[in-house]
Amino acid sequence: MNKLIIITICGVLLFSASSCKKFLEKAPDNRAELSTAANVAKLVASAYPQAPYAPLGEMYSDNVSDKGPNATGINLDLPFPQMYKFEDVDEDSYNTPAAFWNGAYAGIAAANQALEAIEKNDIGPSANPYKGEALVARAFSHFLLVTFFAKPYDPDGANDTPGIPYILTPETNPYVKYARGTVASVYAQIEKDLEAGIPLLKGGEWQVPAYHFTPAAAHAFAARFYLFKKQWQKVIDHANQVVPNGDFTGSIRNYPAAASLTTDGTAYANFFCNGDAKFNLLVHEMDARFQRTTFFANRYAFGPAVYSWYTASNVTGTKFYTVGFTYSTGNYTLSKLREFFFVTNAAASIGYPMLQMPLLTTDEALLNRAEAYLQLGNYDGVLADLNMCARYKFTTYNPATMAVTLAKAKDFYKVDGVPADDKTALLNTILDFKRWTFMNEGMRYWDMIRYKMPIKHLLIANDNSESYITLEANDNRRVFQIPKDAVQLGGLQPNPR
Repeated sequence: MNKLIIITICGVLLFSASSCKKFLEKAPDNRAELSTAANVAKLVASAYPQAPYAPLGEMYSDNVSDKGPNATGINLDLPFPQMYKFEDVDEDSYNTPAAFWNGAYAGIAAANQALEAIEKNDIGPSANPYKGEALVARAFSHFLLVTFFAKPYDPDGANDTPGIPYILTPETNPYVKYARGTVASVYAQIEKDLEAGIPLLKGGEWQVPAYHFTPAAAHAFAARFYLFKKQWQKVIDHANQVVPNGDFTGSIRNYPAAASLTTDGTAYANFFCNGDAKFNLLVHEMDARFQRTTFFANRYAFGPAVYSWYTASNVTGTKFYTVGFTYSTGNYTLSKLREFFFVTNAAASIGYPMLQMPLLTTDEALLNRAEAYLQLGNYDGVLADLNMCARYKFTTYNPATMAVTLAKAKDFYKVDGVPADDKTALLNTILDFKRWTFMNEGMRYWDMIRYKMPIKHLLIANDNSESYITLEANDNRRVFQIPKDAVQLGGLQPNPR
């Protein structure tokens, strides 16, 4: 990465090997040829984050734990020990906050280049779906950035704390200074792009729809966005447009179908990342090293303490279908993300690993709708959505014994023998369903910041004594630090510490 390019990737780098390697698509070789809708469509295929947010989201959540000094087969590869201890990471290599920052802005740069090409070349209505895709993709990457690098949006607050730079034009000058704006201004521009982009997607045709912001994917993103804004009816309205008639039957992750694949980690990952699966609304590939022993065999990662929660009985009265692949004792991976090797020189066996991961799914849209129903007092709708989710999470589902009920939820989440109130019980059920469903995918962090949950990490000393690092809701360290190059060379204000 050229250190002089602080935020976006300069135009000539947009089609680097790491920016667009779809299975069935290639970017045009010459930007001067971006005068047709077909070529713009190829460019927009790279308008997505070029690095995963999963390392950030997992490490700043309760999905990781200290395996202890006596654990076997562990490593201390950076940046995971640093992030586990909530320390700022100065490096910009794989799995770091800076890597995600740069990767997200690379996608934004491609979106802006596509939008400029459409405008300058006056391509006409045939480019509308790709203009819509570029607008929604631009909103999506900015949304991811603001959730990790700025304080959470508060619907009842001023939201006048620093946001992140919202880039609206292609970058041609690597020395531009940027302003962060505010959380409020970033959210306003996200909503503007989203509302402008979604209508344009109608009638679009994509060779591999799951690699693009189709209308269904865009509505799923909108449901997530309005969940953060606590505009509950909009969450429901958009979730209902993800699948026909708002009926998710047969359209979410089907664990009985995955059960036969447990002996083959590659096949299992292919199941979760399959672009043809109804549950995958947006899948993307990126140059990344997340699903490797660097993370899963790290001392501070997804170990026995978290895996025991993942495999435990839940509010249904029994266990969801679970699987864990191990590198050595206590070092688990759920093998839900697909890694493949992209060969750049077959004769020399040179290349790099690419990580394929789902970015938007029907499961999330369904559970987001359940949360919106809860906040609007529609408990019957909540239970219906929870049971829609649950019925596909067992190898064999028996509704007579495995259904979610209000009575079960209140009893399961009781405190000191006192049953939880109705709303608390159902909210905990929704959040736990989401935690379980998206384990290892980096999404738990968002629920923790939205509900101001303490982020508590165990530390085990050499004598096996235990202590904790806890980030309360007002702790500045809950927000990731702006990369040092963006601060030192780009002139951005760092987050307070």
